[in-house]
Amino acid sequence: MRPAILFPLFAETRTLPGVGPRLEKLIAQVAGRRLVDLIFDLPTGVVDRSYRPKLIAAEAGRIATVAVNVLDHLPPYDKRQPYRVRCSDDTAAMELVFFHAHADYLNQALPKGSRRIVSGRIERFNNRLQMPHPDYVLPPEQEPELPLHEPVYALTENLPGKSLAKAIRGALEKVPAVPEWQDASFLKARGWQPFAEALHKAHAPVHEADLSPDTPERSRLAYDELLANQLALILIRAHMRAAKGRVLNGDGHLKAKALVALPFVLTEAQQQTLGEIEADMASPTRMLRLLQGDVGAGKTVVAMLALLGAVEAGAQGALMAPTEILARQHMAALEPIAKAAGVRMALLTGRERGPSRDATLEALAKGEIDILVGTHALFSEDVAFRDLGLAVVDEQHRFGVHQRMTLQGKAERLVDVLVMTATPIPRTLALTAYGDMDVSRLHGRPPGRKPVETRVLPVERLDEVVEHLRKAIATGARAYWVCPLVAESEKIDLAAAEERAVELRKALGPKVGLVHGQMKAVERDAAMERFKNGDIALLVATTVIEVGVDVPEATIMVVEHAERFGLAQLHQLRGRVGRGARKSSCLLVYQPPLGETAKARLKTLRETDDGFVIAEEDLRLRGPGELLGTRQSGEIEFRMADLAAHGELLTAARDDAKLVLSRDPDLKSPRGEALRVLLYLFGRDEAVRYLRAG
Repeated sequence: MRPAILFPLFAETRTLPGVGPRLEKLIAQVAGRRLVDLIFDLPTGVVDRSYRPKLIAAEAGRIATVAVNVLDHLPPYDKRQPYRVRCSDDTAAMELVFFHAHADYLNQALPKGSRRIVSGRIERFNNRLQMPHPDYVLPPEQEPELPLHEPVYALTENLPGKSLAKAIRGALEKVPAVPEWQDASFLKARGWQPFAEALHKAHAPVHEADLSPDTPERSRLAYDELLANQLALILIRAHMRAAKGRVLNGDGHLKAKALVALPFVLTEAQQQTLGEIEADMASPTRMLRLLQGDVGAGKTVVAMLALLGAVEAGAQGALMAPTEILARQHMAALEPIAKAAGVRMALLTGRERGPSRDATLEALAKGEIDILVGTHALFSEDVAFRDLGLAVVDEQHRFGVHQRMTLQGKAERLVDVLVMTATPIPRTLALTAYGDMDVSRLHGRPPGRKPVETRVLPVERLDEVVEHLRKAIATGARAYWVCPLVAESEKIDLAAAEERAVELRKALGPKVGLVHGQMKAVERDAAMERFKNGDIALLVATTVIEVGVDVPEATIMVVEHAERFGLAQLHQLRGRVGRGARKSSCLLVYQPPLGETAKARLKTLRETDDGFVIAEEDLRLRGPGELLGTRQSGEIEFRMADLAAHGELLTAARDDAKLVLSRDPDLKSPRGEALRVLLYLFGRDEAVRYLRAG
């Protein structure tokens, strides 16, 4: 049960005065639907209205607050022209400028001969001072109501800044006096205020410096959020490990057959990682391990050998991929290894229906299938294993913790879980998103993998890129052309990709294909198949599809508008080439002028192909939300903590959470009770349920 003290903060925003259905919907787009979402929506800027010059000394371009006398009104003859109101102080004149103005309103707000306080940005036009659309127009007696420093919040179209700021002020008034959940000596050492004070101060910046993540108030709030996150992860981890796992100790006979069948020898890194996984499987506590490896580091082979270990121990294995294309690719790559080892393997995706699906499910339930490969179709209720021992989840950031648990629920006994990701994850992010897991890092690339030459070109040289492709295709090469993300709109993405495919067909002939997210899975797979077997030489794709396809013959990756992509995303795309014996290249085409962040991104990509270095830099440049694509997947996203800035606080929060739970595992002490409030405040209800007295 959520503590009663927090009830006011979990009310809907529509309970605030002045927030109707339309405003509620707009506020939900930028902040959320509850008051707690509003209080966590910190300012992104500040307007300083303390500059109060005489007009003769007013600097153009600055926000100024001035006392003026209204001289006269100059309505336009043509409605397309602005309405002007002339005013002056005792030193100079200025015009207030209004577009699409209502004369009645302006005559009421600025009566001729009256004295008014106006605040807004002063400009100089044709050597005359003017203030377009003042932010405030007040009679002198209301001057105390004018905010001297005004917080600025992120907005969406049609949401007025004043309306959002008013709603946030209303939400802040509802913040209760919560019990202090932080250690008193730690607070004193840091010079931090209580939670409510820090929150109010964070919403009342005076200078730009007050927006910095390392101010005492923002640091305090970030630490609260990180502590809630770390407590929750440790509680979930403890719960998942409390129930006894099972010992999966294979004798190695299937693994030995598979290793003989492999066309290469495992790298040292692969052997070490496999050793860590096998040690986990052989222990009586259950395995929860994250296997991170760069694009093409050889994770899938390691996972397959682990699955064979489960089969040796008499259990079944499951390998789950986020898309049908990837599931089929895993099946195609691993089936020869399974055959060599004498292991029965099957595929189950949403496409398998009718008698063939029924036959697969029956064989699975009887134990006649050793390893099942599939998509989220493995979550279906009718999928029952005879004895599932190990579940491998590919591309973990596409699956939430809940789905992880659902798959584990497929077994009578608790299943060992190995999750893999080709997105190298910075240390701080691994701690916050995967703190319930042990982490293995697979460094390096398999033997024979050649580095990809990366070049950065302005869009003016697109003709040269097309010419380069023409020559390469003539020699039998294959290439990808990835179109940009435009305003995060699939429709616009699609139009851009279709248009580009038409132009490239004109230039390069009919062997140009197109793949995008709005195609049916069957059509998409067919297009991918044609690219794999060489019927298509150039594949144009939008970013909404999973380009995680293994086509060793593809040697060129063209990324259009590379400046719009994140570093990790560009690194993933580059990893689609360089998988065969031929030399490969990645051409990043950008639209000048480049901003500083985009410049830094492209420079990093040109200088290194180490995914872990790239991931740390991406976190610094972009923040965690976008790095894992979490805005789409519903995984962890912080409101007040900035992992790039608060890494040191994260380590402290982790240590603090471990210490608290070692001394007070049920959070029953006075501080423990306060920490329960913290967990509920930050929406970590699931973790509280795992407390024995929760």
